[in-house]
Amino acid sequence: MTQPNECDLHSEFLRADLFLNMGQPAEAARILQPLVDAEPRNEAALELLARAYYGSAQLGPAEESLARLVELAPSNGWARRALARTLERQSRGAEAVVHHRMADALGAA
Repeated sequence: MTQPNECDLHSEFLRADLFLNMGQPAEAARILQPLVDAEPRNEAALELLARAYYGSAQLGPAEESLARLVELAPSNGWARRALARTLERQSRGAEAVVHHRMADALGAA
């Protein structure tokens, strides 16, 4: 049986996903940050938060979220590619190279 808090977290996740899909990434990030704080190892919430930060050009928080996601799931090619692109947008291409290579090796688009 799911606990009431789990239902609330899931509902908020879905609401944030809706905001992101509607082109409101900053609002999605605002909703998601407390979820990730409550469930720091939840890869789906962390990935959505990273997408929201990246989409709203909050590159520092996007990098932090993506680095945590890569740490939790080193074989996540999407996270590697997104981290590389985030680093590139911050004019840190040399740091991005290793993540692009890993993403390529993992078959990420």
